[in-house]
Amino acid sequence: MGSASGRIVVGVDGSAGSVAALRMAARLAPAFETGIHAVVCWHFPRIYEGYVPPDFEAFEASAKKKLEAALEQAFGDEPPADLTTELVRGPAPEMLVEAGAEAVMLVVGRRGHGGLRGMHLGSVSTACVSHAACPVLVLHEDGKVHSRRGHRHEREHG
Repeated sequence: MGSASGRIVVGVDGSAGSVAALRMAARLAPAFETGIHAVVCWHFPRIYEGYVPPDFEAFEASAKKKLEAALEQAFGDEPPADLTTELVRGPAPEMLVEAGAEAVMLVVGRRGHGGLRGMHLGSVSTACVSHAACPVLVLHEDGKVHSRRGHRHEREHG
């Protein structure tokens, strides 16, 4: 996969969590003496197969816009000099695990959900944590590091 080897791979989906992941990767990259490889995955949903002719160019164009918007949100007009990007056709869980095969680290965002649902990772972050060959960092939308104790304290005293 692209130029992910030896770099910090970031899964980008346009969410606030993926923007936080990009920012965290930029902070971590100097410590690892490496660059960042931002990956957006796209695919034609199987539910539409046989009903709608796939417009792969439109899906790829949408993925590219999503990537550009996330990079703009994360870095403004000054993206890291050692940043590379890639649009990958395929389901995000599988493609990010594959990208992490030779990466220093894989960083993904976690979409914020409250209550009981918020206690679980999403399908992409779960797949990455469970199957990636490299260390995986999962960030909340706000980019902060949370502990269970902190959440409990907020519920009891907040």
